[in-house]
Amino acid sequence: MSSESSAENGNGNCLGWAARDASGVLSPYKFNRRDVQADDVSIKITHCGVCYADVLWPRNKHGNATYPMVPGHEIAGIVQEVGPNVHRFKVGDHVGVGTYTNSCRDCEHCNDGQEVYCEKGRVGTYNSLDRDGTITRGGFSTFTVVHERYCFKIPKDYPLASAAPLLCAGITVYSPMKDHKMNQPGKSLGVIGLGGLGHLAVKFGKAFGLKVTVFSTSVSKKMKL
Repeated sequence: MSSESSAENGNGNCLGWAARDASGVLSPYKFNRRDVQADDVSIKITHCGVCYADVLWPRNKHGNATYPMVPGHEIAGIVQEVGPNVHRFKVGDHVGVGTYTNSCRDCEHCNDGQEVYCEKGRVGTYNSLDRDGTITRGGFSTFTVVHERYCFKIPKDYPLASAAPLLCAGITVYSPMKDHKMNQPGKSLGVIGLGGLGHLAVKFGKAFGLKVTVFSTSVSKKMKL
């Protein structure tokens, strides 16, 4: 019996919530996570944010869905096992995982910290072909296994529930703000829309000491500022 068949029959080592078809409806699903390799970190997932991609992909809005699909790429949790070559993390560390879990780690782009442009193809946290030929499954599950390069330490005094959305929505606004030097007090920042990303841009702007202006057509959101 294949590992996929075993998982369907409840013999998998990981419990997740999966979409079985383009309805996007999630239901319990047991599947097998790969074994921890020399450079891997196994993480007990405590929290996972909900990105709009987690609505679109299960409904096959991008036309490339592979089912069963376990969404979730804003993962926060606690290290439960590390491979023998891992020295940046230890059991008990609080960590996060974002949109990617692997890449070739050797091309020009990977060496420049731009794994999203990996010449051999980056590996998404879910609905992506991993290096071992399996399909990756995301953070709506009990634990995950990722290469240590795609694992990020979270201070133990920072709530994991608050950290999870920073792994996608947070970095999406933080990275361009840093790249364009919008982290210098006194500058003005315009934020179009006070949604998932927008409200985090406001928080970062305030922390950086910027003059922040929000542009929105939703009058109800004015009170939230």
